[in-house]
Amino acid sequence: MSRRAPGAPRLELEDRRVATVSEWVSGLRPRTLANSVVPVAVGTALAFSLDGFVWWKALLALVVSMALQVGVNFANDYSDGVKGTDTEERTGPTRLTASGLAAPRQVLAAALGSFAFAGAVGLVLVATTSWWLLLIGAAAIAAAWYYTGGRTPYGYRGLGEVSVFVFFGVVAVVGTVFVQLEALPWQAWAASVPVGLLSCSVLVINNLRDIPTDRETGKITLAVRLGETGTRRLYAGMVAVSYAVALILTAVSWWVPLVLLSAPLAVPPLRRVLGGQKGRDLVLGLGETGRLQMAFGLLFSVTLALG
Repeated sequence: MSRRAPGAPRLELEDRRVATVSEWVSGLRPRTLANSVVPVAVGTALAFSLDGFVWWKALLALVVSMALQVGVNFANDYSDGVKGTDTEERTGPTRLTASGLAAPRQVLAAALGSFAFAGAVGLVLVATTSWWLLLIGAAAIAAAWYYTGGRTPYGYRGLGEVSVFVFFGVVAVVGTVFVQLEALPWQAWAASVPVGLLSCSVLVINNLRDIPTDRETGKITLAVRLGETGTRRLYAGMVAVSYAVALILTAVSWWVPLVLLSAPLAVPPLRRVLGGQKGRDLVLGLGETGRLQMAFGLLFSVTLALG
């Protein structure tokens, strides 16, 4: 189990003021929501191109994906806060638990409520598609919780990027296609790769920023294992490979190369990362990566739908 940060106070339930709406919004980390929107958009575009678009199932898939993203954000806030691996001095989005803006039980309730909502909506897709989706949904919620929760969180062992790639790449894209087509075409698997890699790039730049404090508190992320130089190269590689794999799907739609129109948005965060920027400068890079992810996802979705 990860040790408490040196000098970090034990988090009690009392002496917490009520967080404002804006603080709760900041605490759910809205910049990460592209992780949940893009894979559903891409999967829906593929379903449309394959004559299997079902609008209400696409909408439900989006709701489930976004609720899971919000849930994992609050779960991470709670778990990192009570373990002392988040501190008030860290840069980046508001940490409700560590900063004392909300009691741990309130943040935990927000996380569990989000997971419950995702599960309830997901049951509609299970009932109208296939029972085995229930297993996938349960695995997704378990992965969201044990990323930083439990005695041995896998996010503290350098496995966070693997989980993001699987659940916000492969599972989200392929699952969105499946609930509409009730089939698993190869195009869905291929399209999930660039989507998953760009989702991972958001986590990579976030963890790059946090290397000093994560190392100090015993949170051994992949960025801590690779070090700054390796992590910066990993980020650049993920962005580059995302475009390369997307272009393979030109075989599906001749419009796909238009995703390159989003490439200029990759320049600012790449400059920050490869230029050695740290701390709050990388917070700006996190937002830039989110905008790149959204622009790439929009173009990728439109071009696939036109195929």
